[in-house]
Amino acid sequence: MYQPFDLLINSYLENKVGIDTEFISDALSKGLQKNILQLENDGLLQSAGVGNESIKDNQQSFRGDKIYWMDKKHDNVFEQEFLHQIEGFIDHLNSTCYTGINDYEFHYALYEQGSAYKKHKDQFKNDNNRKYSLINYLNENWEEENGGKLKLYQENGVQEVSPYSQTAVFFKSDEMVHEVMVANRSRMSITGWLKRS
Repeated sequence: MYQPFDLLINSYLENKVGIDTEFISDALSKGLQKNILQLENDGLLQSAGVGNESIKDNQQSFRGDKIYWMDKKHDNVFEQEFLHQIEGFIDHLNSTCYTGINDYEFHYALYEQGSAYKKHKDQFKNDNNRKYSLINYLNENWEEENGGKLKLYQENGVQEVSPYSQTAVFFKSDEMVHEVMVANRSRMSITGWLKRS
């Protein structure tokens, strides 16, 4: 029987990049948009550094997004729904692909107009717990001229993904070189990693 998560997994198995244009519902996407805008309004989004705590570059020359980490303790209804869905996805991924994922972390990410993120991989050089990256976009009425595409560098060429609302992108954290092109308007997402410790 077809499962809700199969599109993301099957497209990953076919192309090393999983894409599902309706991974989260429209209502959940709108609720998470509301959250991130409120976080920005309250001054809670912080400029993201590069690297983990032991090797961090906070100069923002490499990446331009502002973030806020998700946590079930926040007791936010949309955040809870999203993390519950992620846990369901992990269960399905483990049962069908035997990945052994046993942890995760996600944050809100806001790219202001004119910001980007240069080419990189998502796994730290001194910590290999991140196994898969999962990005969920929250942008209503995104147009081609808005830029902000995700560029993924594969052996057989470059794949580009526009950050449309409800769309999820899934790939191996230690393999996929990728970058975020300059956004010409505010660009929102939930970005995170499935981990194995």
